[in-house]
Amino acid sequence: MSKLERITVTMTEEMAAQIRSAVDSGEYATTSEVVRDALRDWSDLQERRKASLDRLRAMVEEGRNGPFLDGETAMAELRSRVAAKVALRDEI
Repeated sequence: MSKLERITVTMTEEMAAQIRSAVDSGEYATTSEVVRDALRDWSDLQERRKASLDRLRAMVEEGRNGPFLDGETAMAELRSRVAAKVALRDEI
């Protein structure tokens, strides 16, 4: 097991009540378990956000380095794709 460190945290009465309730209901054995679980969830969320932002940045960079389409060309391509999908749907 890793070395443990004690940290003091100040929170609202409502938050403290929620933590105590989770322990009292048996969902968690200790208040520390509740906080550690919440921190793991928060950490996972931060990692997913970073991965998503990295993908978005890569897409932006790809767009900057890719072929440039003016508005008219882009709209013509979009109309062509929509027409093809409509035609395919009408065949069904």
